[in-house]
Amino acid sequence: MNDRRAVSGPEDEQEVDLASAWKRIEQRWWLPVAGLVVGAVIGLALAVSGGSVWRAETIVYLGQPFAPLGGGQIQSLATNPRTVGEVVRSEAALKAVSNKTGIPVSKLRSSISTKELTATGPARGGIIPLIEIAVKGDAEPRKIEDAADALAARVVERVSVFVAQKIELLEAQVAVAESQLQAIEDRIEAAQQQQTELLADESIPLEQRLLVNLNLNSTITTADARRAALQGSLVEANQLLNLATSVESSRVVEPAAAVKTTARSSRTSLLVGALLGLLVGVVAALVAEPFLARRRRDATPS
Repeated sequence: MNDRRAVSGPEDEQEVDLASAWKRIEQRWWLPVAGLVVGAVIGLALAVSGGSVWRAETIVYLGQPFAPLGGGQIQSLATNPRTVGEVVRSEAALKAVSNKTGIPVSKLRSSISTKELTATGPARGGIIPLIEIAVKGDAEPRKIEDAADALAARVVERVSVFVAQKIELLEAQVAVAESQLQAIEDRIEAAQQQQTELLADESIPLEQRLLVNLNLNSTITTADARRAALQGSLVEANQLLNLATSVESSRVVEPAAAVKTTARSSRTSLLVGALLGLLVGVVAALVAEPFLARRRRDATPS
């Protein structure tokens, strides 16, 4: 027994200290609870008393770019989750927005926030979330809105280079197909008109009319086959163009609208205050017993 006590090491003493500390906290559990409540109240009060500012947020859809001809999704700036944060906080963006709105760069730098708006539940690979870009400040509400809209427009411009060029090429393809289709329609209409006039003109010998009519039928048949092919190509090009403009292309879903809010985040202030209060309560519970014991020893007459 004595040997076992003699060989007890620092690990045993640490376990005893931890058990003693936990026992002190259990005995005075109300101190951490009171600290938690008081800290949360103080944090919330500080957030409310910090004054109000304007906050404007805009929602941006980054788009889902696909490979040419409607292939699988490709990696681009729109698929990088850090793109928006890096763009809106870049020095060039801050200076551009400052020149447009008159808000100092130093204030803009600390008032911009971004957040991914993801759906609840299991995340699905390849889905690009909506992005919220918010600006908070004490400037005029219109300036705050302009700053948020300018940042959103800059993000859309930066991430839409590939899709914008793709849309231009598809629009050109559609325009060429429509032009060719109209030319073929005119050719068919002219051939059919010639057939009608030929059949009505009895001054032309029958054999010659039959020969010319055969050539016109061949022209109409060839043009009709070409028209069918162009119509199929036009439908496919329009489908790809619709996919590029409605799905692949990034855009601003909702413009900014300024609303009044507290200068400090109420939720953050409440959580920080509650955490600090809890820590103070735990410390108070740990030191209460040694402090009271010392007071009792001092009060006991020798």
